[in-house]
Amino acid sequence: QVLSHNLYTVLSIPHDPVALEEHFRDDDDGPVSSQGYMPYLNKYILDKVEEGAFVKENFDELCWTLTAKKNYKPDRNGNSVVSHKDAFKLWCLFNFLSEDKYPLVMVPDEVEYLLKKICTAMNMELNSCELEDYLSQEPQGQGGLTVWQFLDMVNSGRFLRGIEQEAISMAVEEVYQEVIEDVLKQARSPHILGHKLHPAPPHFDFHVSWVQGYLWKKGQLRRNWSERWFMLKPSVLSYYMSEERKEKKGSITLDKHCCVEVLPDKDGKRCMFCVKTLSRTYEMSASDTRQRQEWTLAIQTAIRLQAEGKKSLHKDLKQKRREQREQREQRKAAKEEEMQRLKQLQEEKERKLQELELLKEAQRQAEILLQEEEQRRRQQHEEMQRTLEIQLQEAEQARASMQAEMVLKEAEAERQRKRILELEDMQERLQEALQQEVKARQDEEAVRYAQARLLAEEEEKLKQLMKLKEEQEEYIIKTQREKQVLKQEMENKNKCLEEAQKQLEEVRVNRQRVDQDVMVAQRKLRQASTNVKHWNVQMNRLMHPIGPGDKRTNLSGGVFAGYQPLLSRRDSSLK
Repeated sequence: QVLSHNLYTVLSIPHDPVALEEHFRDDDDGPVSSQGYMPYLNKYILDKVEEGAFVKENFDELCWTLTAKKNYKPDRNGNSVVSHKDAFKLWCLFNFLSEDKYPLVMVPDEVEYLLKKICTAMNMELNSCELEDYLSQEPQGQGGLTVWQFLDMVNSGRFLRGIEQEAISMAVEEVYQEVIEDVLKQARSPHILGHKLHPAPPHFDFHVSWVQGYLWKKGQLRRNWSERWFMLKPSVLSYYMSEERKEKKGSITLDKHCCVEVLPDKDGKRCMFCVKTLSRTYEMSASDTRQRQEWTLAIQTAIRLQAEGKKSLHKDLKQKRREQREQREQRKAAKEEEMQRLKQLQEEKERKLQELELLKEAQRQAEILLQEEEQRRRQQHEEMQRTLEIQLQEAEQARASMQAEMVLKEAEAERQRKRILELEDMQERLQEALQQEVKARQDEEAVRYAQARLLAEEEEKLKQLMKLKEEQEEYIIKTQREKQVLKQEMENKNKCLEEAQKQLEEVRVNRQRVDQDVMVAQRKLRQASTNVKHWNVQMNRLMHPIGPGDKRTNLSGGVFAGYQPLLSRRDSSLK
């Protein structure tokens, strides 16, 4: 019940305590075996799990808690190479890289792959020969290691000797975030190598990268620039307030419709690029050109994964490594089959050679028998001749029969000679067949060599073709970027030209207006000059003295009083 309750909780499934009692209603005596619990686990728990509805890390921690206490045996004196937390992360990495069959084992290639990644994170090189020696000493090392054997091997210190536990912990954390959490690109903390801190050199791998740094991001509303901590996964680019990742400021969802473009320097920012989605364009600035190139390549890799429908880069890489292992096994089996066939042909050849030796031996025996027969015939002939010489006089009548017997013997001798000729002819044919077989073997070897050479040439041409294709794609991208830059410069020049034309038109209009003002002023000046001359004439006329008469004093006072308005108007006109 406790186990089921915990599984319900971490897998976010509604609790059903009655189902357990109903499932074991007919068999509730004694302990429950793992075989008896598995049907309930499959039917009432695992079949109800929904992908993405639970936190996988919590589920991993529960499984680790259930299994580690019984099976994981670290050093009791506290001298283990990895901490308990790092052992849990290595356990998660093992489950990810192990084969998809029970019991779970990790093949030697995957063991070497994981150890190399951990060593690379610490800027050190794995001793592959020592790993092969260790696996060869293990009873089941060639077939793969279980997770507890793997943890014992790591804690043995044979491959990570002389390295502080803090450096190992940081390397395990880096590989864990890269493989389990699918972090394609993030900031990399300084590595601890030996007893000193060494900053990690800038490095980027097109397939797998996990580095650290900050990027400047332009806001959407206030349009100001802020420094943010970015973390890239295959489906999302998240950014935080700082590298502790406690305050998440936002995220950019990546899909096949997104794209990355390099921008020219502006607003006092350099090494700029942008991520375009269907709804918004995010502008960012890197510290240098190399960092901008790393981020753009990593984001393009994530977009490519989304376009190909791949949710995890390392799952794809794991599948490719498995396919390569299967291909190697197939090639090995084909090679063994070829060797077996060659062995059979060699045995067939040896068998034919033995038959040929038997035929030669039979021929020698036939020659020996023929010689013995010839010697015996010669002896018989000599005896017969002696007998005939002795009995010639006594058996003249038997001469005819003896001659007939001689004819028969000669015919038999002729048959024996023909048989010998046939045997010699058969021997020559066998030798020709042997030579033809040797020539056929040589021709077969030549054809196989030519076939291997053609396959090698084809593979080399394929590599060259792929290289040319990559160069062509890089040239196309470079051309597009240059085209965009030239287009932007042309637009800026056109805008400047239009502004200059507008300013020229304004200057022309102002000049015409000034010319008109000058003409008006000249007319006013001529009119004023004419008025001045007129008033000067009037004043000269009025200023003549008046002759004497009666009441001079009063008249002169009235006359000069009448001149005052005229004088004031003259002064105002002159002004």
